[in-house]
Amino acid sequence: MQAKIIITCAVTGNLTTREQHPGLPCSPKEIADSALEAAQAGASIAHIHVRDPETGKPSMELDHYREVMERIREKNEDLILNLTTGPGGRFVPSPDNPRVAGPGTTLLPPEERVAHLTPLRPDICTLDLNTMNSGKEVVINTPPNVRRMIKVINEAGIKPEIELFDTGDIAFCHDLVKEGSLDAPIMCSLVMGVKYGFQPSPETVIYARNLLPSGSVFTGFGVGRHSFPMAAQSVLAGGHVRVGLEDAVYIDRGVLAPSNAALVEKARRMIEDLGTSVATTEDARRLIGLPGRARDLNEIASRTI
Repeated sequence: MQAKIIITCAVTGNLTTREQHPGLPCSPKEIADSALEAAQAGASIAHIHVRDPETGKPSMELDHYREVMERIREKNEDLILNLTTGPGGRFVPSPDNPRVAGPGTTLLPPEERVAHLTPLRPDICTLDLNTMNSGKEVVINTPPNVRRMIKVINEAGIKPEIELFDTGDIAFCHDLVKEGSLDAPIMCSLVMGVKYGFQPSPETVIYARNLLPSGSVFTGFGVGRHSFPMAAQSVLAGGHVRVGLEDAVYIDRGVLAPSNAALVEKARRMIEDLGTSVATTEDARRLIGLPGRARDLNEIASRTI
């Protein structure tokens, strides 16, 4: 086990709805406040999606991301901010002609999926390597498009967190490291519990961990009822922890989580009960190779004018 365990809080995500959890953070203020509460509870990384504050639907609006970051930085300069690049990769085939995109398709040019990164320069961004079935839909991240996204990420000086949904993604990750598109050691997540991806089990965590590029810093996490069991398995396998309303809305069987902070607090107790301790933001920056302080938004703005 690691001596210090990083807790990432995935605050709101792209798929969870207010119907599933009435308290899901949706406005920039709600998302920022929830991230700050999670940090007080022990999270050193906040994984951020944004929503349309009027409808609660997923959004990639730059101003929403900017407001979330500014609100967090007003009160916490050190919390590690991790912005998503996942939206924009979903394809829903039309029932009558599968070559035609049906309702629910979100496919975007790769550069549009990372357009918010260059002006905002977060500490980290996620980068999905998966092309896979997702329910009745398909998520598409082709190698050429992933490489186009990496180019923007690298030019912005942002550390990517590589999201791995199955073993083929790990094989692709090795190729990206070998060609120099990704710098080793990498930061990555093993995503378990998506129906047609990695299945959640102790064996999956160990198997996937052993396939990773040498020196990788990894987090294993599960979705839904697998969230806390897979968090424990990740710690036991030498990895870190991610929880949050993006991944699971229940804190116990049939009990909605009061907040993201409550989920982080439960993860913290679990980590400490397993005999290790929770990483501070300073610890986390050292473990994943980030600078010792958060980027200053005013400095970033001056560079991008």
